[in-house]
Amino acid sequence: MSKHIKPLKIDSKEYQYFDLNALGASSIDSIPFSHKILLENAVRHSQEDPSREQDIQTILNWDAKSGNNTEISFTPSRVILQDFTGVPAVVDLAAMRDAVAEMKGDATQINPLSPAELVIDHSVQVDHFGSNDALEKNNKVEFERNQERYKFLRWGQEAFSNFQVVPPNTGIVHQVNVEYLGRVIFSKESDDNLLAYPDTLVGTDSHTTMINGIGCLGWGVGGIEAEAAMLGQPITMLLPDVIGIKVSGQLREGVTATDLVLTVTEITRNYGVVGKFVEFFGDGLKNLPVADRATLSNMAPEFGSTCAIFPIDEETIRYLKLSGRSASHVELVEKYSKAQSLWRKDGQEPNYTDVIDLDLSAVEPCLSGPKRPQDRINLNQVPEVVKQEINGADNSIDEISNGSVLIAAITSCTNTSNPAVMIAAGLVARNARSRGLQSRPWVKTSLAPGSKVVTKYLEETGLLEDLENMGFNIVGYGCTTCIGNSGPLNPDIAKAVNEKQLFTSSVLSGNRNFEGRIHPLIKHNFLASPPLVVAYAIAGSMLINLEKEPLGISDDGEEIYLKDIWPSKQEIDNLIASTINPEMFRKAYEDLLKGDSVWQQLEIPTGEIYEWDNDSTYIKKPPYFNSMTLDLPKMNKISSARVLALLGDSVTTDHISPAGNIDPKSPAGQYLLERGVERKSFNSYGSRRGNHEVMMRGTFANIRLRNKLAPGTEGGWTKMEDDQEPISIFEAAQQFQKSNTDLIVIAGKEYGTGSSRDWAAKGVSLLGVKAVIAESYERIHRSNLIGMGVLPLEFMPNVNAESLSINGFELFSVEDIKPGDKTANVIISNKDNKSHSFEVTVRIDTPKEWEYFQHGGILQYVIRGLVSA
Repeated sequence: MSKHIKPLKIDSKEYQYFDLNALGASSIDSIPFSHKILLENAVRHSQEDPSREQDIQTILNWDAKSGNNTEISFTPSRVILQDFTGVPAVVDLAAMRDAVAEMKGDATQINPLSPAELVIDHSVQVDHFGSNDALEKNNKVEFERNQERYKFLRWGQEAFSNFQVVPPNTGIVHQVNVEYLGRVIFSKESDDNLLAYPDTLVGTDSHTTMINGIGCLGWGVGGIEAEAAMLGQPITMLLPDVIGIKVSGQLREGVTATDLVLTVTEITRNYGVVGKFVEFFGDGLKNLPVADRATLSNMAPEFGSTCAIFPIDEETIRYLKLSGRSASHVELVEKYSKAQSLWRKDGQEPNYTDVIDLDLSAVEPCLSGPKRPQDRINLNQVPEVVKQEINGADNSIDEISNGSVLIAAITSCTNTSNPAVMIAAGLVARNARSRGLQSRPWVKTSLAPGSKVVTKYLEETGLLEDLENMGFNIVGYGCTTCIGNSGPLNPDIAKAVNEKQLFTSSVLSGNRNFEGRIHPLIKHNFLASPPLVVAYAIAGSMLINLEKEPLGISDDGEEIYLKDIWPSKQEIDNLIASTINPEMFRKAYEDLLKGDSVWQQLEIPTGEIYEWDNDSTYIKKPPYFNSMTLDLPKMNKISSARVLALLGDSVTTDHISPAGNIDPKSPAGQYLLERGVERKSFNSYGSRRGNHEVMMRGTFANIRLRNKLAPGTEGGWTKMEDDQEPISIFEAAQQFQKSNTDLIVIAGKEYGTGSSRDWAAKGVSLLGVKAVIAESYERIHRSNLIGMGVLPLEFMPNVNAESLSINGFELFSVEDIKPGDKTANVIISNKDNKSHSFEVTVRIDTPKEWEYFQHGGILQYVIRGLVSA
């Protein structure tokens, strides 16, 4: 392969790169952009692993129309993490060091081989809002709640090389990644040469795809898969189909990037892109700046796709310059991309599996909700949708009632990374303020920028003051409301909602709005652009038609409509051009790893092996590697298994493993109370992911979960027998484990959609679940189940629990399976000893996944490989 190495000179430096054009392919331009990056990855890594030569041929011979069910390997350049998923990942790595040491191996072999960067952004909650000291107060509470976790992460930073931690109160991981960490083109010393290659990554958060907006190939994986990648294990997958989205036209006046991404989410979900790559192309890309591209790429998980990538072009270069990247690095990106045929050319149309046309001029102002991101609603149709949802209940909007907006949050990297929508929000606030309008008093308002760059340009334009006047004070630099860290409602408001059983709403500029996610008392959640978030805070109700009805009355009695305060595109563009500059970015990121004085003064545990504290309720040694040996475990047969949960469609990882509040009456709450943790110090499920005892008890604990085994209940309830009273799912699992009873979960379509949280797989595994039978799976969750040794089975087309008359109280046995099996036979026995069987697809898709499953999980596979090497 040395014949494929070519030189590339940038200033006084000479780089080398593996030239794809030298492979002899008939037309490198016909290969999709994303596949070219996979191809370079295969060529480069074939130097040390000759088996990757087959990957090269697989990619070169890919048939766009018929696809290719051949496995390939992919070795990302780096791994990115956030703290909710990062803490359990570091816990696993610490436990793996223990396991290796116990097996007489070198514990320091458990160490990231490529850069791993963790950004703390998921822990800040909106306890305080609507005041100029809200940020300071929330930051103080965050450290009080999470000090033990942060000390542990500081230990990890010292104990592991190639591992960096970005302190809290800095920004949101994906925005920091786009604005600063993303290299686009990597370079490193290799055999005394400087090697250039594409920046690729996986991340422990599904919205890692936001980096696709600057031409970096990356996507979300579960924590266990990310840990394996950190330790040098390639990601294996079937070479994905690529759906091209051909972009034409440009957005009309008054239409935002948020409207666009919600429209594309609806289109792609209807089309069906699960497990596929999505790639944008077409001449309309010249009308989409990187900020808009990043907004689109961010929501790839909501599309259902593995990624949603844009090629590198002039817009990419313009953004890299604007965001303060060095001139030499920007030159490397441009020259490498052009030499490697990764640069977008006008009129270029690679061979795609299929093409979806996207006319930007056809996009309408809209929201999505009230329960799924793909449920797009035109702005003028919102009141009717809400009325249907509340089903004719009292629609009075003079005070808190059905349809009232209780939370209005400008939040999430999806939108706070985009100056156009942020400045539009500020201008809506300014114009409303000048007309005497104000946010309604019952609306909890908040602003959580994804980086300090946002604060700087809002300050310099004077718009921050206008937003603050509307109640949108900065509450933190983190995910906040978008991930359910919305904090408490006013006690009087919460009481009214409970007593009247009101159907109230939140409006947020986030990317997910699943049931129970934003706040347990709020049933309807709507995704909207930041300027519409401000507008709904003023309106105070989802029952007002913002296109036809006034938002409010001015000081002089004039009715004020949304169109009266909506800024023009020219006004927005002028402010961006006159305000945002590279120095803002350089200043914001010059001391990225430093943190504040509280962070710097944390006492850091020492030693390469972590000293576990048995009394800790945050960090606990997990049981995954207990009594582990070098011998391969037997693939145990699933016999006479009981159903722990019988679920419907679109069960999300939020339903399986919630991230938000811990109910004191729940098994997890009781566990904490028994250990002396006061209610006010519970924190959240997400923050407790370093403690498997809490997380086991929190599995299926979402208050909106509906288990068909316990009809009439909502939450983590089940029945062990049809004629018994409901008990908690955790209690049932414990009783089944005492009798050595295998467990399964049965579900409908899109099982495991949503966040890439591996605890949705870890939790069911620790409860004793041996298999899941679903109609279809979301990509990451299926992978996570295999990574934890749980067997993913899929009903045959047009077959489901209902068609098989499954009531959930039968006994289920899975006949012996062996590696490579594509199908399996499931036998159902009822209490009358009558039985019948049905066939399922075994969703272990690749040979490498079979290896992981045989070892009992991916981390066990890695440990045995390291110790026996």
